[in-house]
Formats: sequence, structure tokens, C-alpha cells
Amino acid sequence: MTGSYRTVSGRVRQELPALARVAHRAESSLADALRGDDRYLDAAALNLHAFYSGIERLFELVARRIDDTMPIGANWHAELLAQMAAPVTGVRSPVISAALLAQLDRYRGFRHVVRNAYTYSLDIDQVALLVRQLPATLRLIEAELGAFADALDATAN
Repeated sequence: MTGSYRTVSGRVRQELPALARVAHRAESSLADALRGDDRYLDAAALNLHAFYSGIERLFELVARRIDDTMPIGANWHAELLAQMAAPVTGVRSPVISAALLAQLDRYRGFRHVVRNAYTYSLDIDQVALLVRQLPATLRLIEAELGAFADALDATAN
């Protein structure tokens, strides 16, 4: 299990800067969209999609390598997110707080919209709200996933 802890910790630390870059691209794209070029609305939405997808990939890694259980079924995305906010007795503490769970659930829901809707049906107000919340959400992710990676390293040592 020690090797899994180190592997997951390393991946978390590797992915955090990538999440920050995607968040920055979403902010930049929204700024251009708000100046009247609605092609950039699509780019902002796709970067929001990529932001949550990157987080979810990390959560899948934790579920498979640390928890040894991955949700299945139609609601597995929501269940995985909830799993990350719960402790696994004798294995790990929660990966994320309830507050971060609530924030990330909005991005999870929006990602579903992006995957299942045409870009002409995107709501600029909804995209703008999520993009404007990105800096605070990213700070929480960096703090909480960083602390989780530190805990994994401590356990491995």
C-alpha cells in the first residue's frame, strides 16, 4: 500500500499546476466572451469541463489505488465525489471537505451540461458564475489536495 500512497501523492502534486492552468484559460476565455466574442464562451465552458475532469481523474485514482473501490452505475460521478468527502476507516481521512464537495458538485453538474448540450445553448451567466468562483475553488483544491498528498507521504514514511 505504501507504493500506492506515494504514487497517488505524486500524481496529485503533478496535476495541481495543470488544474491552475486550465482555470486560468477559463478566466481568459470568459473575459474575451464578455467583450462580445461568443466563440470564447465555448472555450470557457470547455475549460470548465477540463477543470472538473482533471479533478475527477485524481479522485478515480484515489478510489482505485487507496480505497480499493470505485462506484459503478448511472450515478457513479456523484457517488465518487461523495466518496472523496467521506473517511475510509483504517485507510484514509476525507480527501475533501463538505464545503469543497458542494463547490465541486456544481462543476460536475456543469460538465454534464457541456457533454450533453450544443454550445449554442450555453448560458453565459452560468458559465460566468462558475468561472468567477474558480479562484476560490482552486485555492481550496490546492490546500485540501495538497494536505491529502502530505498525509499520504507521511503514512508511506
